[in-house]
Amino acid sequence: MAVNDFSDDDFSFKGVAPADRQGVAPEQPAHEPQAAPLSGPDALLPPLPTAGSVPGEAGELFSFEDGLPREEGEDVALGGPGEQPMGHPLGAQPEPATTAPGGLEVEVQVDDAAAGTAASVSPRHLVEGWLQQMVSANASDLILRSNGRPSQRLSGRIQFLDGQVPGPGPMLEVLEGILGAKRMEVFVETGAADAALDLDGLGRFRINAYKQMGEPAIVIRRINENAPSLDELHLPAEELKALALRKRGLVLVTGVAGSGKSTTLSAMIEFMNRNVERHIVTLEDPIELLFKERYCVISQREIGTDTSSFKLGLKHALRQSPDVIFIGEMRDAETVLAALEAIETGHLVMSTMHTVNAAQTVDRILGYFPVERHAQIRQRMADTLAGVLSMRLVPRSGGGLIPAYELMSATPQVRELLEEGKTTELGRVIEAGMEAGLVSLNSRLAELVQSGAVSLESACEASDRPDELTMSLRGIHAGVRGAARAGAQQGPTSDEEPLLKGSRTPPPPSEGELRLRKGGS
Repeated sequence: MAVNDFSDDDFSFKGVAPADRQGVAPEQPAHEPQAAPLSGPDALLPPLPTAGSVPGEAGELFSFEDGLPREEGEDVALGGPGEQPMGHPLGAQPEPATTAPGGLEVEVQVDDAAAGTAASVSPRHLVEGWLQQMVSANASDLILRSNGRPSQRLSGRIQFLDGQVPGPGPMLEVLEGILGAKRMEVFVETGAADAALDLDGLGRFRINAYKQMGEPAIVIRRINENAPSLDELHLPAEELKALALRKRGLVLVTGVAGSGKSTTLSAMIEFMNRNVERHIVTLEDPIELLFKERYCVISQREIGTDTSSFKLGLKHALRQSPDVIFIGEMRDAETVLAALEAIETGHLVMSTMHTVNAAQTVDRILGYFPVERHAQIRQRMADTLAGVLSMRLVPRSGGGLIPAYELMSATPQVRELLEEGKTTELGRVIEAGMEAGLVSLNSRLAELVQSGAVSLESACEASDRPDELTMSLRGIHAGVRGAARAGAQQGPTSDEEPLLKGSRTPPPPSEGELRLRKGGS
């Protein structure tokens, strides 16, 4: 099990002499007098880039550590005793740099307070500080863009943090340490790359590095260290437990990014881990939650490290004696076909998709294939589909977020619609909810509004059919108010009230009375 883990010590800098982009130190002009060489540890420390430095040259003043694992507690010396990391001796302020690499004369004006802060805090420590604030606030994401304002996402809302993100050069150095050589090549070629990061005392994080306007940026998402319980997620726990215990079928959890798909599937895997004996093979990009094995053997494989693609990982997974295969995301036709083949050979396959409801999920899968193959794929899905849970997070009235969901289990009517190609009617069948295992999004939102968990406004914003949701809630409320008014009009009850009520509704005639009415004896 290979994971792109980094300890706090791996995430560190050491100073080197200025170098050009090929790593070769520039030569000083022969006619220009050389500065007196520094002695001791300071010989390794160039002045830090300041607010007035030449754009694009800041990254050339640093070199990141090689990223190789070191023993716990071991670090690279950044200066002599009593010196701050990446800075200067205590009590001394750095002089503004007047000569850029290559001998270019520049005029630099530096604010003393900003220079002192920049000299004492390295990019690594800035990122760690923002991560600490993110963890303390229980935020879900940290967003860092070169030379921009740091921000975090808390309860679905963006909040800005103090400070300024380092420029492109230092940010690239940070990325090299996080991503490693292979993923850094992917980042340079494609403009984006994923990784996972472990930091002592802070936890585990999922990293997505990307480019915006040609400059590096990072989104860091916090990952729970322990898998949650299905009973605490405000989801249909019993239905999800039943799906997790199936021996064969396709289980899909769908939703937009950040809606809780990975958390839900992790909870289902943990439920299996605590209750049944199975071999679970996961294919993730990257590995997020690290499971602690109990009753199950859990083999976690990472795309790019343990296997090159989901398709190849699925092919080899069938030879690894699996009972359950978890696919991080179904992105293309090849992955869908490999998953269907795994199910048809007797395996339970679980995966995610970026769709908002069950009908859209089916259409997205069909859209991976040419039209002439749709009938075949629909038939195979009708035979293999176990259930689709579509999620979205809604602001809770008291703060935080709560999931609203749509559940489509593979009922006989759902299978029939899939076979006949009537996928547009799936939403109507789910909305009707006439069979067990079918829960519409509007019915769930109505429950949340009635319980006071979310406001009507938030529920309507989350609904695909807000007008129908409003009408249904008005009908429910009207019925409640009508019952209340009827009870109030009856007035106070007394011990004689049952008799009075009985007199208003006479009992049915006896057999003798009926004979008398008919003229009989």
